[in-house]
Amino acid sequence: MDFLLLMFGALPLVGLLQALLYFANRGRRRNQSETLPPGPRPLPVIGNLLQLGSPPQRSLSDLASIHGPIMSLKLGSVTIVVISSAPMAQEILQNHDVSFSNRHIPESLTSFRHHELGLPWIPVSDPLWRNLRRICNAHLFAPKALDSNQHLRRRKIQELLAHVGKCSETGSSVDIGDAGFMASLNLLGKTILSMDLADPNSASAKEFKEIVWQIMVEVGKPNWADYFPVLKRMDLQGVKRRMTGYFERTFDVFDRIISDRLQVREVSGFVRKNDMLDTLLDLSEDKEEGMDPFLMKHLFWDLFIAGTDSTSRTLEMAMAELLGNPEKLLKAQAELEEVIGRGNPVEESDIARLPYLQATVKETFRMHPPFPLLVPRRAGATVQVGGYTIPEGTQILVNAWAIGRDPATWKNPDEFIPERFLGLDIDVKGQNFELLPFGGGRRLCPGLPLAMRMSHLMLGSLLNSFDWKLEDGVSPETMKMVEKFGVTLQNAQPLRAVPLPISRNNL
Repeated sequence: MDFLLLMFGALPLVGLLQALLYFANRGRRRNQSETLPPGPRPLPVIGNLLQLGSPPQRSLSDLASIHGPIMSLKLGSVTIVVISSAPMAQEILQNHDVSFSNRHIPESLTSFRHHELGLPWIPVSDPLWRNLRRICNAHLFAPKALDSNQHLRRRKIQELLAHVGKCSETGSSVDIGDAGFMASLNLLGKTILSMDLADPNSASAKEFKEIVWQIMVEVGKPNWADYFPVLKRMDLQGVKRRMTGYFERTFDVFDRIISDRLQVREVSGFVRKNDMLDTLLDLSEDKEEGMDPFLMKHLFWDLFIAGTDSTSRTLEMAMAELLGNPEKLLKAQAELEEVIGRGNPVEESDIARLPYLQATVKETFRMHPPFPLLVPRRAGATVQVGGYTIPEGTQILVNAWAIGRDPATWKNPDEFIPERFLGLDIDVKGQNFELLPFGGGRRLCPGLPLAMRMSHLMLGSLLNSFDWKLEDGVSPETMKMVEKFGVTLQNAQPLRAVPLPISRNNL
C-alpha cells in the first residue's frame, strides 16, 4: 500500500520522464509489440503494475490462465515475459539457456559492486563466474567436502533439538520459522566459518541475525528504480542507501572473521577447522585460483542471505503441511521409526533410506518453492520462443509456483500428497522442469547439495524426536496457509506448534 501511494504521488514526474522515453523509442517498441507474447493491456505510464497483486506469483498464475504459459507484461517501463509451464521453462532454461543465462540486476544489489562480484549476478561469460562456479562445485559443495564437515551440522541439530526439548517440557509452543531460521544460520555458520551466527548470548551474532532479517525485508520490497530505470539515481525510497548500510555492516562482520582466522593460521601448530573458510584461504594462497578476501565476502553474503531464509521457510512450510495433514505426518514418523528408531538421531547418511521423507520435501518444494519466481533473468539476445519474439534486454520470470500447481502436469495440484513422488523419477536438480525450486541450466543454485542435506536433516530430526500438535484453538481445518512474498516465500502467519514427548501409541 505504501508503494502504491508513493507511486501515484510521483506520477506526474514519472509521466514526464516516460513521455520523453516513449517518443525516443516509439519505433523500436512498435516492432517489438507485434511479436511479443500475449498479455493484459498495459495502462499508460504504470503498465500492468496494478495487476501485480500480492502474492505476485499467484496473480501472475491467474493472468497466465487467461493469456497463456508464455505471457508479456509491462511493469512501469520494463518489459517482462512470464513463463508458467514446464515445456516453456524447458525452452528458457535448457533449449535457449545461453541466451537467458544472465540476470536482471535489482537496483538494491548494486552496492559494493555486488552485481559484478556476487556469484548469482555475474554474467556467465565472465571468467570470474566460471572460476567461482568451479570452486563451489569442486571445493565447497562436493560430496566429499560436505561429508568431511557434517559433524559441525550434527552439533547444531543437537542444539536445535535441545531448544525444542525445553519447550516440550514446559508445554510451550515453538515458532517453527524462527527456530528454523536460527538453526539454518548456525548450520551455515558452522559449515562455512566454524562458528555460530545466531547465538542469543553473543552481541555480534545477534547483530548479524538482525541484519539478515532486515536485508530479507528490504530486497523483497517493490522498488521504483526497478520499474522506472530513469529514477535509479534518485533512490526515491532510500532502498539503495539502506542496502549500502547493510552491506557495510555485513562485510564488517566477515572482515573480522577472516582477519581472525588469518592470524590464527600464522600461529605454530595451527589446527585446521576443515570448513569452507579454510578451503577458500588455501585457494587464496594460490594466485592462479583468483580468490581473495574481498571475493570471499561477496560469496559469503550470497550463501548466508539466500541459504538461511530459504531453508528455514521450507522447514516451516513442510511442518505446516504435515500438521494440516495428520495422516501424512504419521506416515513420515512411521518411516523414521522403522528405519532409524523413534528418538534416535537422524544422520545425513540416513536420508537416502527415507523415501517418504524425501517425497515430503519434494512435495513441499512443489507447492511452496522458496523462490517462487526464481531469480529474474535477462534476455541477452532477441530469441524466438513458442512462436513469439523475446527482445534483447527483456526481463524473464519463471513462475516456479505456477509450474508446481499446473493441473496439466499434476493431479490435484492444490493438495499435499507426498505419495505422488514415490517411485517417480523426478528430482530438483534442474533437469525435471515440472519441479524447479533451485532453478536450472547454468544458473542452477550451486548450494543445492547443502540445502538438500539441511532441509532433510532439520525436518527429519524434528519429526523423529517429538510428536507435534498445533496450538490450542487451531485445527488443521482452520490453520491458514496464506503466503506472502519477499526475497523468499513465507507463511503470512508464523507457524506455532507444540512439541510433545514421543508417544508410541500415536503410531
